[in-house]
Amino acid sequence: MSVDTYGPSSQNLTFLETEEADMIGADTQGSEFEFTDFTLPSQSQPPMSQLDSSSSTHRMQLLSNKTDKDDSNVITVTKKIGELQFEDEEEDSFFTKELPYYACKYCGIHDPGCVVMCNICKKWFCNGRGNTSGSHIINHLVRAKHKEVTLHKDGPLGETVLECYSCGVKNVFVLGFIPAKADSVVILLCRQPCSTQNALKDMNWDQEQWKPLIADRCFLTWLVKVPNDTDQLRSRHVSATQIAKLEELWKDNNEATINDLDKPGVDEEPQIVLLRYEDGFQYQNVFGPLVKLEADYDKRLKESQTQENITVRWDVGLNKKAIAYFHLAKTDGDMRLMHGDELRLRLTGENPWAGIGHVIKIPDNYGEDVGLELKINNGVPTEITSNYVVDFIWKSTSFDRMQCSLKRFATDESSVSSYIYHRLLGHEFDDLMFRSHMPKHFSAPNLPDLNRSQVYAVKHAVQRPLSLIQGPPGTGKTVTSATIVYQLVKINGGPVLVCAPSNIAVDQLTEKIHRTGLKVVRVCAKSREAIDSPVSFLALHNQVRKMSCNVELQKFQQLKDETGELSMADEKRYRALKKAAERELLKAADVICTTCVGAGDPRLVRFKFHSILIDESMQATEPECMVPVVLGVKQLILVGDHCQLGPVVMCKKAARAGLSQSLFERLVVLGIRPFRLEVQYRMHPELSRFPSNFFYEGSLQNGVCADDRKLSKIEFPWPVADKPMLFYVTQGQEEIAGSGTSYLNRTEAANVEKIATRFLRCGVKPDQIGIITPYEGQRAYLVQYMQYQAPLPAKVYQEIEIASVDAFQGREKDLIIMSCVRSNEHQGIGFLNDPRRLNVALTRAKYGILIVGNPKVLSKQQLWNHLLNYYKANNVLVEGPLNNLKESLIQLSKPKQLVNAANPGSHFMTTHMYDAREALIPGSVYDRSNQGNVPNSHGTPQYFPRPGPGPAVGMGLDLYTRNHDPLTFITPDSRSQPQIGGIPVGMVMNMNSMAPRFFNQQSVQNRQNIRTNRLPMTSGRLKTKPNQKNQKSNGVNASPLSQAVTQDVSQPYSQNMSQSMSQPGFSLSQPGLSQPDLSQDSYMMGEFHSQMDGLLSQDSTYQGDRTVTSFYNPPNTLYSQQPY
Repeated sequence: MSVDTYGPSSQNLTFLETEEADMIGADTQGSEFEFTDFTLPSQSQPPMSQLDSSSSTHRMQLLSNKTDKDDSNVITVTKKIGELQFEDEEEDSFFTKELPYYACKYCGIHDPGCVVMCNICKKWFCNGRGNTSGSHIINHLVRAKHKEVTLHKDGPLGETVLECYSCGVKNVFVLGFIPAKADSVVILLCRQPCSTQNALKDMNWDQEQWKPLIADRCFLTWLVKVPNDTDQLRSRHVSATQIAKLEELWKDNNEATINDLDKPGVDEEPQIVLLRYEDGFQYQNVFGPLVKLEADYDKRLKESQTQENITVRWDVGLNKKAIAYFHLAKTDGDMRLMHGDELRLRLTGENPWAGIGHVIKIPDNYGEDVGLELKINNGVPTEITSNYVVDFIWKSTSFDRMQCSLKRFATDESSVSSYIYHRLLGHEFDDLMFRSHMPKHFSAPNLPDLNRSQVYAVKHAVQRPLSLIQGPPGTGKTVTSATIVYQLVKINGGPVLVCAPSNIAVDQLTEKIHRTGLKVVRVCAKSREAIDSPVSFLALHNQVRKMSCNVELQKFQQLKDETGELSMADEKRYRALKKAAERELLKAADVICTTCVGAGDPRLVRFKFHSILIDESMQATEPECMVPVVLGVKQLILVGDHCQLGPVVMCKKAARAGLSQSLFERLVVLGIRPFRLEVQYRMHPELSRFPSNFFYEGSLQNGVCADDRKLSKIEFPWPVADKPMLFYVTQGQEEIAGSGTSYLNRTEAANVEKIATRFLRCGVKPDQIGIITPYEGQRAYLVQYMQYQAPLPAKVYQEIEIASVDAFQGREKDLIIMSCVRSNEHQGIGFLNDPRRLNVALTRAKYGILIVGNPKVLSKQQLWNHLLNYYKANNVLVEGPLNNLKESLIQLSKPKQLVNAANPGSHFMTTHMYDAREALIPGSVYDRSNQGNVPNSHGTPQYFPRPGPGPAVGMGLDLYTRNHDPLTFITPDSRSQPQIGGIPVGMVMNMNSMAPRFFNQQSVQNRQNIRTNRLPMTSGRLKTKPNQKNQKSNGVNASPLSQAVTQDVSQPYSQNMSQSMSQPGFSLSQPGLSQPDLSQDSYMMGEFHSQMDGLLSQDSTYQGDRTVTSFYNPPNTLYSQQPY
């Protein structure tokens, strides 16, 4: 967006002094300087010396309302003023006074009491919020990840570096103050540990009075003044979007200014992803640049993480390799350290040394140490423990494999079958079914028997070339996937390729498949071979070691283990023997399991897999899914749940362009119906009721009864005995965490500890409890609080898993305690708005869930309002001490509940909350809500065409989409017919006794018309050249009707791509794609990135007083969307 949008004074900062009485009326640029210091007189304007002094006197009297005696002089002055000619500001025909060095780099305000200097970049910023939800200095500190400031020398407190009085830490996000009980002074202390030290009591300081220096995203006004409204009115008006762009420019050019945003090539947005593609070349040309953007961001992030002055503890592993243990400071919320990552350890000083190793241990509740296993033992200075430096090594392997798969999809006809090729591109294609002998019983050996919906899903998957299986929480998705793989092997033979985005998901599925008796090989990256897992015995490298038939290979392996290395000739022979053994094992396997990016391993690249199953496919980006897909797939099964959290994309540009949308989601929007598993076996029936009704149209059945989910001999004061759930009202105040990109809430943390301690004292084991929170800042604070301030021994609390909501996806615990964190007057609730995140949080518990939060703040969002009203209606919205819980008297607004008459079980919380026919991502590529769109005459959003490759598309029937039911068309004519959309098939509900779920046959009729006019489909793939349009590339006759229908149904999905992304996400996302596995085994999860986005992008939810400049806010920017 052009910077012209933020006001006419954008190019030159000028001030309007309305109170100056000694200036003539024409001088609108006056200040303490003379008129000519600002503006040159025009040629027709007489010099000031020519204006008589008496006229000047009367002018002053007129403007100050002191007298009105000489009307003739007033008339003379008026004529003189009328002769003055004013130059337009944008013509740059006047001079402006240069601003002082300490002027705010965003808006130009330079009141010494209102500005502070960033100690890292030496730039000055004011404490005014302007058109953003936080002050300019806080905006800069968060975006630049800087944390230290100095006050101005002429300010109220003089030139002061803000630091902790006790330990000297300068991170302003952890600093607070405590007023003395007797003296009129304050002391600055950090949040932990200094503010909690008992020694403070002896010094007459009240620990309970500690408050952070930053409140409501501004420094406290006694520390740094907020500019008055007049100063902010005169200042340069900048939006959050322009601030974000300027911060990006400063990373490459520290001297860039706001004027540089207008230069060509600045902040160019990439091509957005489409719903349909002409051919594989267009597909590659869209996704390739997005993968590169993510790779560049990840590389820059990794290489900026060098840490110095590291102290190392040395050890020796079982394989006799040196292991270094050390502590890494969490300097960046975006950074994720994962098992298998490569680090370089360097020794500085007189005898420098450097070694490379793989991470084998990451920080957890038991310790903050990182374990690094070195590749080479020779010359390791194990006797030295200090003065080390740690460098993060960026590897492009993951991104290279994605790019290679995109290229292969476009150029290699054998990479996928013709059917899969056209369906993935979004082309219309007749449904196909494989002719094969179906078994009488679909269950697999040593796995639980399947319910009706699972049997239906397995039968559907093995008979069709492309299947989507939706597995809501606790519905046996892993068992169903393992059964599908078993039946595929029995029907078609092996090998079947099984993938998932994360190593944890792969290991879980590998274990289930192994139970069936199939020959399973787990292929993992060589960097992870030293990491133990529950299925390590199935790993390829371990199976090779156990091969008894190859005596020569065993001898070389034994020699290598004893000596640590082989001679050059022996090493060459050893590698050849090992490669042959690996290939032999892979050929003999029934099932090969690996991560999605691991499928690009050179050991697998020559294999052709008829059948491929991708589990947790919603958590993988589309290029990531394509890595296994291009290995010759003829039968593809995607398993996931698009009502839960999606993939992690760190680069915001790539996320906005659509990289954060999964292949599973795009296929759902294309109309491919996922088969939903509808019997849940995890949650107590009362816990499953709300998620079922509000996320899955009321379709989830309970496979367990209340008696199966009752904790025996555990006496906990549940408000309602037979409903193990409660919302604990807490009125604490949120604070910005030490990273500057997250939040914490100390009051909520204390209440979470009290609840956890109560369960422990009732006899609950620590590993039965899970504590989850959306914010990393709160997670870290909870870990510290449990260790140092909880009443029971610290070792007990170490066994309680404390993690982010995102990290708990796919996990479960008997009891879940959730801390919501957000509690403020003006800032909103951030990415708690994301319904997918709430869905994950509510569906982790088996026996009971307890939510700690501020209902007054949370209820402002419609979905949370529904949840809170649900809890209040069930008498479980409570407050007070745990020993005496009482129903809260808080009054909640009545929720607006919309019921889809075509589907009686469906409840829609907002116009953005769709059922399973639509992705639950606000502002996403496929979101057809009315954010940022102009309603047409029918009251529905208008979707305007965007430039990009591919044929021009029209508006079509999508102009008449209902807001609450995005795939149901309401056309102005009588042709509207019911349609069966791309939604999950109801398998357990009695479908014969109710009306069809979805009512719009318009596109069905269109499909029939297309098929009538279609030319016969060739058996092979239709060939097209790169960047060359081919009217038949989609496999249908290019008749006017087919073109019109294709255009009508394709465009809306690709229009709203520049809308605000809540996430992350999150993270994450979640959060750089340093390794392909976006999993729970990461140190820094991807929700951190979503947290920073949420911290900075809530201008729309800010409800406090704004300056009078708010009307300058650009209407359709990333940070000015209406809240979701």
